[in-house]
Amino acid sequence: MENLLRSYSGKTILITGHTGFKGSWLTLWLLKLGAKVIGYSLDPYSQRDNFVLSKLSDKIVDIRGDVRDYNHLKEVFETYKPEIVFHLAAQPLVRLSYDIPRETIETNVMGTVNILEAFRNTKESKVLVIITSDKCYENKEWIWGYREIDEMGGYDPYSASKGAAEILSNAYLRSFFNPKDFNKHGKAIATVRAGNVIGGGDWSKDRLIPDCVRFTEEGKSIQIRNPHSLRPWQHVLEPLSGYLLLGAKLLEDPVKFAGAWNFGPYLQSIVPVKDVVELFIKYYGNGEWVDTSDVNQPHEARLLSLDISKAKFYLGWEPTLNLEETIKLTVDWYKNYNKTDVYNLCMEQIEFFEKKSKFLEG
Repeated sequence: MENLLRSYSGKTILITGHTGFKGSWLTLWLLKLGAKVIGYSLDPYSQRDNFVLSKLSDKIVDIRGDVRDYNHLKEVFETYKPEIVFHLAAQPLVRLSYDIPRETIETNVMGTVNILEAFRNTKESKVLVIITSDKCYENKEWIWGYREIDEMGGYDPYSASKGAAEILSNAYLRSFFNPKDFNKHGKAIATVRAGNVIGGGDWSKDRLIPDCVRFTEEGKSIQIRNPHSLRPWQHVLEPLSGYLLLGAKLLEDPVKFAGAWNFGPYLQSIVPVKDVVELFIKYYGNGEWVDTSDVNQPHEARLLSLDISKAKFYLGWEPTLNLEETIKLTVDWYKNYNKTDVYNLCMEQIEFFEKKSKFLEG
């Protein structure tokens, strides 16, 4: 952990989307590393969100704002002059993107452009990590994982918006932050793609684990839309550890580490939806599931995985938890969130992950 402490302790770091699921966990981890965190985001999804229960608004500079509002975003950059920026703010749901395609595209595409522009025009900002999605790839549903150099695409508005965000980020990388011209601009950017991320504190609609918890708490059978679809499952701390490691590497060697990176699980964690639900039931201690597949439901990919060779070879990053450990850690949060201090619960889970992770030992 010493390398991350050196990189982040005392640094001013802006996180967009800090009230969200992944954003709240990243905020917690950066606080643990001694960073000064500035958060820019819409309101939390619910009062049971990880951000709310961890009382993070009392521990950071907590700003409400929309990434589509460039003037407000620019003002935040000018006021706080963040050295490092993690851009997570997004409309993150595939099914919702069918209902609000324009808002999804405006948020995920123009929101990213606004971040790139604010970063470009703030001389104190040195590193930008843009979080997109594994769904940015043109998904041909083949059995091997997508590499960072594979084609961008998207069947649905959400996936297309993430593919577009990647293309635009790469255009900015080549046009304004080209590594070969680093001595002129002094900035480094990277984009990162993760798999199906699960963990405590997520209550979003149409996500598997939150749905499992809601149905189980209500004493109902868990309804599964696509029980046989294969997904790359990983605990939220897995990709976040990659983002943090990459951010540290970009500070050390911005020329070498700029560009796109995958942070997915090993092949053993790419399993059908029903297998994850059955593990959830096992560790939760009760429940059952039913198949609610509907041939008329909006299209969702049945198979998608990432090749993580680049991150493993160049960063030394690799997944830490197996699938059972991932589910158990996730279920532990949901079984304890309403009877313990959630901030401490999260910090204990981060510490457990740190101790177990091989690449964070240094």
